[in-house]
Amino acid sequence: MGKETKTNAMRILDRHKIPYELFQYECEDFVDGIHVADQNGVPREQSFKTLVMRGKSGAYYVLVIPVELSVDLKAAARALEEKSIEMIPVKDITAVTGYVRGGCSPIGMKKQYPTVIHETACQFDTIYVSGGRKGTTIAVNPMQLAEVCGARFEKVCEENEK
Repeated sequence: MGKETKTNAMRILDRHKIPYELFQYECEDFVDGIHVADQNGVPREQSFKTLVMRGKSGAYYVLVIPVELSVDLKAAARALEEKSIEMIPVKDITAVTGYVRGGCSPIGMKKQYPTVIHETACQFDTIYVSGGRKGTTIAVNPMQLAEVCGARFEKVCEENEK
């Protein structure tokens, strides 16, 4: 196998001496996080997606939530001390984060935005997040992920979902 081209996220984890495991999968087009978890053969409840939000104030935020859940906009706004928040348009993802849709990692965006990881991540020794490009997932300890992202854990997902 040839030398792996590291993503920004991987370089940052390496620099902080945070161990991670790399998973790569075939990905031509955007696929959702459930499909990625299944393709990687990892538990869905430990697989997290990265959402970029914009508050009423105009500030950007990052939410890291389980792939099977949806964000609770009111709970997330409260956690972020905003009147309201909404997802940024898909067309803005690269300009705001430096990543493309389907390859947006909570680690190594253009700027360090306030980040919240859904509290269920604390139940696991390892969670799976985007490695910073389509077709790349990294397994990392959630506490170490929070440390490198300057994140905190909050309840930001809707209750009644699987």
